Amino acid sequence: MPRLLVATLNILNLADRWDERLPLLLAEMAALQPDLIGLQEVVYPMQQDRLLGAAGEGRYEAVRGWAGRPEYGNSLLVRAPLVATDVDRLDLGRSRAAHRVSLALPGGSTIVFAVTHLHDPPDAHDARFAQVESLLPWLDASPPHDALLVVGDFNADPREPAYGRMCAAGFRSAYEEANGHEPAVTWPSGLQAEGMDTDGDPDCLYYVWLRGAVAVEEARLVFDRPAVGDPTLYGSDHLGIAATVRIG
Repeated sequence: MPRLLVATLNILNLADRWDERLPLLLAEMAALQPDLIGLQEVVYPMQQDRLLGAAGEGRYEAVRGWAGRPEYGNSLLVRAPLVATDVDRLDLGRSRAAHRVSLALPGGSTIVFAVTHLHDPPDAHDARFAQVESLLPWLDASPPHDALLVVGDFNADPREPAYGRMCAAGFRSAYEEANGHEPAVTWPSGLQAEGMDTDGDPDCLYYVWLRGAVAVEEARLVFDRPAVGDPTLYGSDHLGIAATVRIG
């Protein structure tokens, strides 16, 4: 059964001490070297996704899906020898989007890997639920696959209708399945900056969702360590999640 390391992170565009944050992101990416990672808030002209992909020994293809404007949005990094095909993008409204790829794995299995980032105001429960309602039929219409993996910043805690709707559609949270519970907090990380987002209480907003012939071996928080000597500096204001999964 093919084993994959799958991860996701909101990299916080170019805001809040980007020049200081970048070395932390590069160091963690070089150590982690996932097979697949879904990124949010990527500024394409700055090549942020490709910088992360070049951080370690792996060679990554960046597959982008803009959200709101052509130079900004989500990105999927796919590590060679995997090759992304059947790229498709879904506009979710409110300057949000999702995009997906198909991947043929050694041994003959096929997966679909998707990333999204939902509407962010803490009280926008109905808007996020509506975005999930748009997301699900598009995912159902994916090319034939053995397993479907959806990652990203859902801006929805486990008590929200959007989370429940994903579960009702047959998706399982990798972190919850591996650990028996979701992480207490994926936002904020502890990053301190003059313009940082303080809208909302600390909570779990981030997920690796699985459906189909896929089992979780372990799942953990990543990009979760502050800089040495500066506890106010993290790679992002979000913490990432990584999960080791088996397909088949």
